[in-house]
Amino acid sequence: MSSSSSLSLMRRVAFRAALLGAVAAFTAGFAGAQSTHSSTEPSAASVPADESSSSSLSLITGDGAAAALPSAPSASGSGAGQYGSNHRHSFASRLAFEAGGGFNAPTNDSSKAITWGGNFTVGGGYRFDRYLSVLAEYQFMDDKLPGAMIAQTGANGGNAHIWSFTLAPVVDLFPKRSNSLYVTGGGGFYRKVTNFTDPVETEFCDFYFCGIGVENATVGHFSSNQGGWNIGGGYTHRLGGIYGDGRAKLFAEVRYLDILTPAVDHLSPNGLGTTTVAADTKLIPVTFGVRW
Repeated sequence: MSSSSSLSLMRRVAFRAALLGAVAAFTAGFAGAQSTHSSTEPSAASVPADESSSSSLSLITGDGAAAALPSAPSASGSGAGQYGSNHRHSFASRLAFEAGGGFNAPTNDSSKAITWGGNFTVGGGYRFDRYLSVLAEYQFMDDKLPGAMIAQTGANGGNAHIWSFTLAPVVDLFPKRSNSLYVTGGGGFYRKVTNFTDPVETEFCDFYFCGIGVENATVGHFSSNQGGWNIGGGYTHRLGGIYGDGRAKLFAEVRYLDILTPAVDHLSPNGLGTTTVAADTKLIPVTFGVRW
């Protein structure tokens, strides 16, 4: 009876000891799991300021790893700036054009061979930077002839027509200002045709009848092809733009022009009276127009 009681007491003690050991092991394991889990997820305080403000997101994959998603590109990032820079420096944005017209005056050296007249100019080219452009220009001039020169031939009137194709560098002295000054000059090919005219009878017709009228017709001429050069400068005024950076500019310029025409010595154009003209044709063209 005593041995049975002792055996029962020992069983109770062993059961209680095993139960306490199991509780202790479970508690230690749970605490360890909690510590490991908290160490893999840093608190907001431990995250660097630049990471906490980032717009990137994280996804938890199946094995527990975090994969970062790229943040959306900013409109003001380097990509946008690069695109704008390329656009500003594209070939088309560097093209330059001009168109204008005005009048011509002869210098004292050429006043016996040509008088006042008008001009028309168009051109296009390339703008290398804010300061330097190079334009290919076409110009047409229509000038009258002096009365003494016309009288030599016996004609009643006359004119001089001049066509030219030239290259002209243009240097803008103050490109960032709305009002600026520039210098220009160049040279190229010039063709000059000197015409003598007389009034002649001409038949004309309209819807109702035909008749005889009088108009000036060329009765004699001489021409020459040669080189020439010019130099001058002008004033520009920029035409606004939304931010004051418009490309269109009004301009007014004056140049000195020397056309290297050969001398004419006792020439009789088409049977008219003889005429003599000194070498070179020197003019002062004044032109108004727009550039962009």
